[in-house]
Amino acid sequence: MAAGALHRSIRTIQLHGCSNDSAYTMEYGSSSLKLISKGFTVDVKFLIIDPTLSTSHVTTNFNQNTSIESSLILIRHGESMWNERNLFTGSVDVPLTKRGIEEAIEAGKRISSIPVNMIYTSALIRAQMTAMLAMTQHRQKKIPIIMHDESIQAKEWTQIFSEETIQQSIPVITAWQLNERIYGKLQGLNKEETVVRYGKEKVHEWRRSFDSPPPNGESLEMCSQRAVAFFKENIEPQLQNGRNIVVAAHGNSLRSIIMYLEKLTSQEVTNLELSTGVPLLYIYKHGGFLKRGSPVGPTEYGVYAYTRIFPCLSFSITIKGKYD
Repeated sequence: MAAGALHRSIRTIQLHGCSNDSAYTMEYGSSSLKLISKGFTVDVKFLIIDPTLSTSHVTTNFNQNTSIESSLILIRHGESMWNERNLFTGSVDVPLTKRGIEEAIEAGKRISSIPVNMIYTSALIRAQMTAMLAMTQHRQKKIPIIMHDESIQAKEWTQIFSEETIQQSIPVITAWQLNERIYGKLQGLNKEETVVRYGKEKVHEWRRSFDSPPPNGESLEMCSQRAVAFFKENIEPQLQNGRNIVVAAHGNSLRSIIMYLEKLTSQEVTNLELSTGVPLLYIYKHGGFLKRGSPVGPTEYGVYAYTRIFPCLSFSITIKGKYD
């Protein structure tokens, strides 16, 4: 057939544009436009993409390379009943106060538009309450379910037999490695009374040094060893696989993890303060962690302000006609 012979062909051109090189995506709206000129029909479809609702990736360039990006949310538990009384709590299992419950709910509102696939908490009730209350505010409307794997029998008793129910659930993994550091003989003592008993300088050393433990307790360094080891072995691989994770834990176990994420020195981490019930957002990308601060509110705009991920516009152009 001669090169100039007429033939019918259908060609499709797809263009993708986004303010970032990658984002979490979920389609939630579209529109189309049809152009007709001299025998050619051009269908242009516009697809709005919401970066806050899915765990998938978006095309980063025209050669179809992709980049996994996932979110990590750290939440220190809300105010506990011993926080309220200014007592050293450590590993004592104390529930939240009314204010702590409100802090947990507010934390949930702040992260309500950020996708969540798994939740990790410490083995202590104040962290678990915080995670559960926070998820009551999430727009996914999925149910957090604590996974019991302490024995074969526990696994059998808690098995779910509905695939649909599983899809509507979020697994919650509890781990003692994420517990608050053990304060030993200080646990249950009023902090002001402890200063009187042991002296201001000694108590300050126990609370603010990196490697000095209280009597029969843990130093921040000892807490860091177990918390970071658990994070690297269990949580980081989930982030690498594109899952979005919430970690609800305690001041010192979270400081330890942040030390690892941000590569802080022992001096820098001892000066790090974490407020109760305030979520911190990190983005895992290209094998590293980007700090995004704390989401400011329940709207997408609040999330975008910290993640710098904005809605993308996807174009799909189909050209139909006759070509020489």
